[in-house]
Amino acid sequence: MLLNRVLKFFITVFAVIIGATLLEFASPVLAYIISAEFLQINLDILDMTMMNALSILIGGIIGGSIGFISSSYCINKLRIFSIWVERQLSKMPTHDVVAGVLGLAIGLILANLLGVAFSRIPLIGPYIPIIFSIVFGYLGLYITIKKRKDIIALLPSRIKEDANKNDDNSSVDKIKTELNTPSYKLLDTSVIIDGRIADICKTGFIEGTLLIPVFVLEELQFIADSSDLLKRTRGRRGLDILKRIQTEFDMLVKIDHHDYDDVTGVDSKLIRLGQEIGAKIITNDFNLNKVADLQGVQVLNINELANAIKPVVIPGETMVVTVVKDGKEQGQGVAYLDDGTMIVVEGGHKHLNETLEVVVTSVLQTAAGRMIFAKPK
Repeated sequence: MLLNRVLKFFITVFAVIIGATLLEFASPVLAYIISAEFLQINLDILDMTMMNALSILIGGIIGGSIGFISSSYCINKLRIFSIWVERQLSKMPTHDVVAGVLGLAIGLILANLLGVAFSRIPLIGPYIPIIFSIVFGYLGLYITIKKRKDIIALLPSRIKEDANKNDDNSSVDKIKTELNTPSYKLLDTSVIIDGRIADICKTGFIEGTLLIPVFVLEELQFIADSSDLLKRTRGRRGLDILKRIQTEFDMLVKIDHHDYDDVTGVDSKLIRLGQEIGAKIITNDFNLNKVADLQGVQVLNINELANAIKPVVIPGETMVVTVVKDGKEQGQGVAYLDDGTMIVVEGGHKHLNETLEVVVTSVLQTAAGRMIFAKPK
């Protein structure tokens, strides 16, 4: 993108200036350490010596190299910050934004007036206006937003009525903005191949827009073209699931064309995209879930949903089950509920392939799911 190139250029130039300035300041120390006579030669250019010129040149090269290498990281953080600011401003009522701007302006004016008075102090004087600008600017912004209603109360009645009317209108606008703000859900490759997402969409529990990143589609296509039969079947199943969601259900499905050449791995790209657009990731990948949580991206895990909607059983409750196989321990039998929950029946070996009534003795919840222990009634 042209904007990225422009930002990269300015970041590099800024780093060159910083590097040249810092090393130029250090040139007297370097001249003392490296006592070569030719470094003391006066170049008759801006009253610089050879040491000053070399320091500026080397500092500029080092600073420019660091700036160029780190520019992609800085641009990404700047993009995330700008999206966060835009999102926060969209949530704020108009009168809060106006009050904040006026407070910031008043704070900077006061900081400038006071800074002039203290700027003549030796050594620290030139830096005091900067500190005052930060402190008074923040105070002006904070006080005018927090004390807006008290400030309005001091105004003439006509202005007060208009301000209150704008306050009511802005509250309505805020509600409308929240209702109209799109809610994006990102699908990863594993949840598409899994297929249960289509059934969940059919129930209508998922709202908003489903976003299919282009790099997820490319991974699905790569799997569907695999020479391995199992992988090829899984990939084609995933593509069929997407087609089903797009055509059969009343949901908005979009293909997102963002891609990140500086990031390797579909999961990392998915997390980056989620951070930038404020989207939630729908997955059943345990590792992706953990990494996304660490990076502040909200995750909707299909497996957690499946465990949450399983019926709750308590010790002492009775149920009718069919023992289908032997358990790991001697004399145990294993049965299953309709949702796949495993029931370990004590003494169930002698009731193999029989349907019987059992009493729940305990319930064990694990990361893999839930296990119920019971005994014949």
